[in-house]
Amino acid sequence: MSDTKEKILTAALGLFAEDGYEAVSVSRIAGKLGITKGALYRHYRNKRAIFESIVEQMSKNDYERAKAYEMPGSPPEEGKEDYKNTAPEKIRTYAKAQFRYWTEEAFSADFRKLLTLEQYRNPEMAELYQQYLAGGPLRYMADVFSEWINSKQDAMQTALAFYSPLFLLYSVYDNAENKESVKKSVDQHIDSFINRFIQERIGCLPKNNGDFYKTEKKN
Repeated sequence: MSDTKEKILTAALGLFAEDGYEAVSVSRIAGKLGITKGALYRHYRNKRAIFESIVEQMSKNDYERAKAYEMPGSPPEEGKEDYKNTAPEKIRTYAKAQFRYWTEEAFSADFRKLLTLEQYRNPEMAELYQQYLAGGPLRYMADVFSEWINSKQDAMQTALAFYSPLFLLYSVYDNAENKESVKKSVDQHIDSFINRFIQERIGCLPKNNGDFYKTEKKN
């Protein structure tokens, strides 16, 4: 992607996140960049094409991040071995990184804000909101936990207990004066949950140096 095309996507998404998709015109996007509409149209034929490229970029990011953190990047039926190899420590690292990705990285944070803003008035945005921020991540974590838990129902309940506080903390973070305290709460929740999960499912606890010592495994 050229620098100009990337700048157009970033500028457009920033405006969409502030005022909503429908309220932003191509002229306004071009004006923010200091270019003419004609110059913008040389890269994207219309506003819809800009939005589709934003979604395409987010989908690409989603796949690349899963790969970078050694997390499954495909449905269980297509990559069952990837789910089997997802250790709790990988979940811990990935979950912390994902919260920061959705809150601190401008492009993904603006995408989250756009979907949150538009979900009640645009069915397509509502579907994307579910895919990226609500039902999608929840089902993904249930699939991950299902490799450690025999019952699908129990795996979903575990995913709910794990992901629900993180989902809530997105909104808390956006309006918090002390954002570092929110990130600390995120890390504490993830660490506490994963440590308890390891103890209950594997029968060990972390030491201060990151190694593990055995405890009596629970049935």
